[in-house]
Amino acid sequence: MTATEAACARLDALPARELRGGLRVASAERRVERLAGLARLDAMPAAYALHLPRCRSVHTFGMRFALDLIWLDRDRRPVRVDRAVGPNRFSLCLAARSVVEAGAGTADDFIAAGL
Repeated sequence: MTATEAACARLDALPARELRGGLRVASAERRVERLAGLARLDAMPAAYALHLPRCRSVHTFGMRFALDLIWLDRDRRPVRVDRAVGPNRFSLCLAARSVVEAGAGTADDFIAAGL
């Protein structure tokens, strides 16, 4: 199984929203899904992202690639974007109520698609 196939398999197992342009946002609602997150994956498919509801902070410990973090308010509107957050980092956004983790360089695509 390739790195992209492994990431797709993990994210395809979660409930998701389809966005314009073939983009897909999986949602990690349960604790076990949130703990697994994207850690220890080797790649993030460009058409996929992971939504973490009820989340104002994330870490990238155990990550093997950079992420764009799209912080959302209670109405799911972007309030901030942290671009190309590398492995072994911690990010916090007190104005947010959730965050979407997407591959580095893809945040604008997800926002334009109606995230």
